[in-house]
Amino acid sequence: MWLRIAGAAAVLAVLACVPVPADPTFRLCPFYWLTGRPCPLCGLTRGLFALAKGHWSAAMQFNALTPLAFVMLLSLFWNRPWRARLWTFGIAAFAVYGICRATLA
Repeated sequence: MWLRIAGAAAVLAVLACVPVPADPTFRLCPFYWLTGRPCPLCGLTRGLFALAKGHWSAAMQFNALTPLAFVMLLSLFWNRPWRARLWTFGIAAFAVYGICRATLA
């Protein structure tokens, strides 16, 4: 159990301490390269870093599902029966969000 707590604390420490630019100079997303539209995961890394620093509005501007992804990431450190349902719901939410983001952006 202590190893899981240490792992979660390490993830939070890295997210809170490492600065990430608000507007990247080079985008790594191949979907964005091909289409010019954001994928469901675009902005998620910057959003996670912003959320760990307590910047909720910035995190939501980067990617609206950042809080869900944050909970999903931290759920990996605990073996609970609700984790599978959380991940199922999360993947479905990202799929719907990705379709909406790609077609409406």
